[in-house]
Amino acid sequence: MDRSPPDPPAPEAQLTDTRYESWVALEAGADPAERTGELRRAHEAFTSAGRLVRPVRPLVAASWRRSARARVNPDGTAGVELGEDELAGYREGHPLARAMPVIRELMGSYAKDGEHLVAVCDAQGRLLWVEGHPGTRRKAGAMNFVPGARWAESAVGTNAPGTALAEDRPVQVFSAEHFRRPVHPWTCAAAPLHDPRTGRLLGAVDITGGDGLAHPHSLAFVQAVARAAESELALLAPPPTGDTIELSALGRDEALLVAAGRKVRLSRRHSELLVLLARHPEGLTGDQVLVDLYEDESVTPVTVRAELSRLRRLLGPDLLSSRPYRLALPVDTDFDMVARRLGSGAVAAAMGAYAGPLLPTSQAPAVVRIRARLAGQLRAALIERGDPGLLADWARSPWGEEDVSVWRALVAALPECRRGAALARVRELDGELGAGFAGST
Repeated sequence: MDRSPPDPPAPEAQLTDTRYESWVALEAGADPAERTGELRRAHEAFTSAGRLVRPVRPLVAASWRRSARARVNPDGTAGVELGEDELAGYREGHPLARAMPVIRELMGSYAKDGEHLVAVCDAQGRLLWVEGHPGTRRKAGAMNFVPGARWAESAVGTNAPGTALAEDRPVQVFSAEHFRRPVHPWTCAAAPLHDPRTGRLLGAVDITGGDGLAHPHSLAFVQAVARAAESELALLAPPPTGDTIELSALGRDEALLVAAGRKVRLSRRHSELLVLLARHPEGLTGDQVLVDLYEDESVTPVTVRAELSRLRRLLGPDLLSSRPYRLALPVDTDFDMVARRLGSGAVAAAMGAYAGPLLPTSQAPAVVRIRARLAGQLRAALIERGDPGLLADWARSPWGEEDVSVWRALVAALPECRRGAALARVRELDGELGAGFAGST
């Protein structure tokens, strides 16, 4: 019997049901056996005919589509790409090796006591470490859930570490939500791991076991472990070598500059100047600074030169050059970090690095433009992603509490039974704006 995957289903195929929360694999009080049977019927219909006869979560439906497009065989097993010798050297030099002590400390006893496994993979989905209960490791070995095997979604279909990498968000996968049948007896939860400085996706941390992991707590736990691991990487990052400037300007009116081992809290005007110069490493003329910095057209070039002279005295002549005005060393800014993470699709990591609007009270024209562009790009990405946790983080922040578009997106992302508070806030904001909420229920 040919068990190869079918052609990808038509886009209009009904593959989802919003009754199932996209971030929780098993509803509270649900019978795991009954849900498993339902999922297996849905899986069989999808893999045999490209259609879904019973509902699955939107997250899983999207992953099944990608798995079908990648021609993943539902009956296959993962391939081992790294042999023992090659794996040992690769693992030793991988950035995540430095985070393993923290991951083991937080998850080791939990995994052993619960007969689970802890796994960490690289950004390509190759398992680097698989540790935990010995009996569970032996069982997992039968499906090649072993160090060196590649569990990317494009290789083995829907699974927690692979789908967490594909979605760049925490993921929980239960039973026959896995695309491959040999993985159906398992439940897993995983969260992506990023370089805390650059936002680059480094891999994912995963916990794998039985039905007992099909609980929101396991997903929250693995996400907390990922954050702790990223914090550890940030602490272990080598100190600045003196050949770069670090500028923090998000969520603060007075930027913080770190250069040549010194920390300097800048005045508001100097903060604006540093933001402009950081954005223009090629340099700016005095006239360009004048236009970008001052709303008042009566301000003269003399004022600009005086401000830049004061800034040069503060920074030192080796850091600020003139003709044109430019910084003599590369600048690493927190707002550029957020932009880079967004550019790479790491929305959760971008939100984690966003401490607030850029110099929030500044009225310098160029700063206003940069601030609005960055905030607009981030909120648009959050709305498109539709992750209720990320949307809630924005909506409940000081800068997002009146953002009615995000509150509406949060209402849409939440299951109906949990929409009450968010929906009330939308109605309150609509009342203030004098407009009704067409989507209220």
